[in-house]
Amino acid sequence: MTITEVSKKYDITADTLRYYERIGLIPPVPRTKGGVRNYDEDSCRWIEMMKCLRKAGVQIEALIEYVALYKQGDSTLDARKAILVEQRSQLVDRMEDMRASLERLDDKIERYENGLM
Repeated sequence: MTITEVSKKYDITADTLRYYERIGLIPPVPRTKGGVRNYDEDSCRWIEMMKCLRKAGVQIEALIEYVALYKQGDSTLDARKAILVEQRSQLVDRMEDMRASLERLDDKIERYENGLM
């Protein structure tokens, strides 16, 4: 797939895709003989993963480290898992914070609706 097709499919700009590749967030994308990016299934899986993790709030630095470890092979499986476990833990913490904030907002809204400001 071309960068335009991938951009539309994953709702991510072409500039962001190029940036992710340039900083090592996704492995180098295969290219045609003319040098045009030709995203394959593997490239698309990486984009899906990175988009999911970014949406979850995972920092770029952690993702770059994850990809660097991936490139080193199976000897880094435990280290990669540790990164994901840590990021999951941080996400759970953020979700709890958000849940508490939501409850507080709901309570305040209810007080306004009941004239108890």
